[in-house]
Amino acid sequence: QVQLTESGGGLVEPGGSLRLSCVGSGDTAAAKSHGRGWFRQAPGSEREFVAFITWREGGTYVADSVKGRFTCSRDNAKNTVYLSMNNVKPEDTAVYFCADRAGFCSGTGCYSTREYDSWGQGIQVTVSS
Repeated sequence: QVQLTESGGGLVEPGGSLRLSCVGSGDTAAAKSHGRGWFRQAPGSEREFVAFITWREGGTYVADSVKGRFTCSRDNAKNTVYLSMNNVKPEDTAVYFCADRAGFCSGTGCYSTREYDSWGQGIQVTVSS
């Protein structure tokens, strides 16, 4: 069983930057099958895909809504994935979750929450002046 823990959230002004981290612990060998994703959920909305990165090649997929502003990176040795958020907007306000995925995916195939095996507890990001 993999445990995922998000950190780095908080309050940020519009146009500012924030970096989220997601550290994995526990049965990490099983977790490194394909990659780790970021999702977010605003009040009253469904959980939506933000970004995904593969462990092996470091290939990334990013949702159109954040493309050009958010980037995803990883540190395999630390079992950690980062979400760098730049030029944030009020509509980026949400609880952000990271999740591991054992099975292969590519492109929009990584967007569905149903294929992810382990989830973090989530961390609040609020964009407001």
